[in-house]
Amino acid sequence: MNIAVIGCGYVGLVTGACLAATGNSVTCIDSDAQKVAQLRLGLLPFFEPGLEPLVQRHVQQRQLHFSAEPGPAIAAADLVFIAVGTPPLAHGDADVRQVLEVADAVGRHMAAGCIVACKSTVPVGTAERIKAALDRAAKQRGLAPDHAVVANPEFLREGGAVQDFMSPDRVVIGLEDARAERVMRSVHAPFLERPAQLLVMGLRDAELTKYAANAMLATRISFMNEMARLCDALGVDVEQLRRGIGADARIGQSYLHPGCGYGGSCFPKDVRALLAMGRAARTDLDLVAAVAHVNDLQKQWAAGVIASRFGHRLQGRRFAVWGLAFKPGTDDLREAPALALISDLLAAGGRVCAHDPAAMPRARREWPQHWFDSGALQLAVSPLDAVDGADALVLMTEWALFSEPDFGEIRRRLRGSLIVDGRNRYDPARLRALGFDYAGVGRGAAAASVKACAESTLAA
Repeated sequence: MNIAVIGCGYVGLVTGACLAATGNSVTCIDSDAQKVAQLRLGLLPFFEPGLEPLVQRHVQQRQLHFSAEPGPAIAAADLVFIAVGTPPLAHGDADVRQVLEVADAVGRHMAAGCIVACKSTVPVGTAERIKAALDRAAKQRGLAPDHAVVANPEFLREGGAVQDFMSPDRVVIGLEDARAERVMRSVHAPFLERPAQLLVMGLRDAELTKYAANAMLATRISFMNEMARLCDALGVDVEQLRRGIGADARIGQSYLHPGCGYGGSCFPKDVRALLAMGRAARTDLDLVAAVAHVNDLQKQWAAGVIASRFGHRLQGRRFAVWGLAFKPGTDDLREAPALALISDLLAAGGRVCAHDPAAMPRARREWPQHWFDSGALQLAVSPLDAVDGADALVLMTEWALFSEPDFGEIRRRLRGSLIVDGRNRYDPARLRALGFDYAGVGRGAAAASVKACAESTLAA
């Protein structure tokens, strides 16, 4: 099948490479000519495990192509995927202008019978707007009205996107056309162990399913972070609480790990967009609003711990931060909790030396340049180099590299003794026996004043 994928970001590139792996001829289109030139050489603009060799292999086999010119690829395509960004507007609404611009371009070039599937995360009703744009274009061009629109939201986790596409737990397609259903079933069949994994529903149903899924996962994270604050106040270990409730088959263990808040390109944006949809529909989403509020508060947790030990003025203090990306397996810094922590530490007069195995080049490009020019934020070539002379070590991203460090060497290199474990990866008893002042998320030993410090930091 000839397939065009418009947008060479995380979703578009993973979609294109995986579909090429099953024998389709795929052209990925992006308006950034420099990005296209790099992709033709097999060089990716971001880090995603397993994706670069997949792209390189299928470029070499001439099953995967890249272009900055949409017309020819769209005209030759049986199926077009829209996978462009929908960044948040000022009040949280998803900006769908790129999606609709792409729909207009598809309408100008598509062949009769083309099927257009939207993988971008879009508000309810967007597929109908895409269909209207295609209908107008077909009428102007004198084409038969036999094209179709599909809502095909993605459920790809950064750091595991290739695996998620190749072995999905479900594929959601929203449509109103029997032929489009047959085509979408055929395209996804190689990736499905059971036909029941493909869920067919209406256009609006599929669009809302994406937002509801991300909001549910964000809810579990915020719930556990709220429980962690209660655990600290009551002297309870949240890890024991997690084990106890996660053993219930109705609850399970997934997304029950407390930490320093969720980030990334999906959860924060999609929760806010869902709230915006609720406002537009005059429907209060109080629980979703609370999820966002708890996450905003939790991103101040690590800074609150540091303030409880050193005060709010940090001049002359130096802090080692392990992890910059919002999660392991990616270099994505969007709304990363580490950014919130570093901003707070620098604003209080502190200095930071950080290490991340993937995200440091992106941090230099995307974070405020004056942080680096002034030396307030430095990037270390190794985790231990970041620790040298620091007053405290803060774990912000649970990369495997940080799982079993040499704590004896860390103790020798640290000027202070505080370890702030923002992902609860270390054994509190072991670290305290080694002479560290250990603070974990909801580990029961933190004073209630830590919560007050976090709240005052957020308010400031």
